[in-house]
Amino acid sequence: MKNKNITELKTLRTEITRFLLSYKFALQEMETKVNILKEEFQVMNEYNPIEHITTRLKTPESILKKIVKKGVDPSFHAIQKSIRDIAGIRITCSFVDDIYKVSDMIQHQQDISVVEIKDYIQNPKPNGYQSLHLIIQIPIFMSDRTEHMYVEIQIRTIAMDFWASLEHKIYYKYDRDIPQHIQDGLKEAASQAAMLDRKMQQLNREINILKQQNPEEDDVYLSNKHLQQLQEKLFFH
Repeated sequence: MKNKNITELKTLRTEITRFLLSYKFALQEMETKVNILKEEFQVMNEYNPIEHITTRLKTPESILKKIVKKGVDPSFHAIQKSIRDIAGIRITCSFVDDIYKVSDMIQHQQDISVVEIKDYIQNPKPNGYQSLHLIIQIPIFMSDRTEHMYVEIQIRTIAMDFWASLEHKIYYKYDRDIPQHIQDGLKEAASQAAMLDRKMQQLNREINILKQQNPEEDDVYLSNKHLQQLQEKLFFH
């Protein structure tokens, strides 16, 4: 009986490891795609809309809590079908416009299937949270099979990410009902962060208009920049 239990535990551990490995590979695949888009955009447009990329994989404990909360059948098939945020990637952008540019680039990838879009920028959550969420499926190619894995993508600005990170820390420290005045304060802070995003977006658009009106100055700047790069290669390489 003891040997049987040990064998069953080893089998279960192998199945859990293999189950999470599929999500790990999906994350790596998605992160590579985003990095390629980031570098291509930088080369083609001399501008990078992506500030940061972070990934996370839910722990078995976190998955278990979600199973209980959602009433999901404790089988790998049911978990994979019902819980779509086990693998997550967060993309932090400079401006709100960049969020939708990056989203469009991701959605136009031929091997990506968009399952769901939640726009919490146009429709913020009651607590003030803003972000664009995509649930996508991406294929991963194993030695014996091809699997289409769910990945949650969150795209937000620096200001949105700042607010969300601190809001999470505040709630994490206090495991009871949050007093109403603190909820109101957090919502007000979210509104201020959104106002900052709008202001920075406006300033960026004005700068782009000025650049279009004075293309000769850009040509001089680019020529000087190119000359400097050539000098650095000649003298320092």
